[in-house]
Amino acid sequence: MKLSVVIPLMNEAESIGPLFDALASALRGIEHEIVLVDDGSTDSTVTEIERLAPANARLVVLNKNYGQTAAMSAGIDEAQGELIATMDGDLQNDPADIPMMIAHLESKKLDVVAGRRAGRKDGMVLRKIPSRIANAMIRNLTNVHIRDYGCTLKVFKRDVAKNLGLYGELHRFIPVLVQLYGARMEEVDVRHHARKYGKSKYGIGRTLKVLSDLLFMVFYQKYAHRPMHLFGSLGFITLFLGLGIDLYLLALKVLGHDIGGRPLLSLGVILTFIGIQLITTGFIAEFIMRTYYESQNKKPYIIREIVDKSK
Repeated sequence: MKLSVVIPLMNEAESIGPLFDALASALRGIEHEIVLVDDGSTDSTVTEIERLAPANARLVVLNKNYGQTAAMSAGIDEAQGELIATMDGDLQNDPADIPMMIAHLESKKLDVVAGRRAGRKDGMVLRKIPSRIANAMIRNLTNVHIRDYGCTLKVFKRDVAKNLGLYGELHRFIPVLVQLYGARMEEVDVRHHARKYGKSKYGIGRTLKVLSDLLFMVFYQKYAHRPMHLFGSLGFITLFLGLGIDLYLLALKVLGHDIGGRPLLSLGVILTFIGIQLITTGFIAEFIMRTYYESQNKKPYIIREIVDKSK
């Protein structure tokens, strides 16, 4: 099968009929399946899908609301196509862009094509401004230069999509995960429509979650395979500062000064112990990382291809 379209849904009953119509019109002539994942809807979304779904559609119903990342991961796991497209079910993404994205992926020999919402039809204060700030922060901290991290519309080669390791709330950081995988990715302009049905499930309240996930992604991107480089470096800096303060105070004590009431003494002792703890944490993290790979026979690398001219 050429294409699987993965669509996470939550309380989008009114969008189901127009969604199927748009997909049928946009993907005419492309062998495809539609994988819909209901993420704990409390309205008639499941009923509408069962009533209106075409023969090439499959529905995955989660037993509760797990969040968009888990729903997307479940859909990708079920997908069988050579290419996997992800999109929102609210019709703000336009399925008519998918053929163009497939053509771009194949002509440029890419692994992933990410959508960039041109003329975004969302509120300025609650959606656009926070999104621009978040996009700039992610770009600067991860050095992955994608302008629109929040656009769900993407097309992946099958092996890339199935090895992203999506969990938590990491769907916002798919471009970073793609870069960590070593895949070739480009961004293209796609259409964006105003929401016609229902209401958005996201607002300004997600800001702290994005910041928390960003801190994790920066750590994961830079130190996932070498945690000792982070904890060890911080530990030795802190340890040397603590020992320097302790030696300075020891010299003062030898010279007859009273150091018992000095706050600097407490700081030196605290820094010394923090340094030792950070270094110990680095050792533990290294052992956990090695156990993770060795116990599951995983490799810390991915081979794109092997060229053997002897055959």
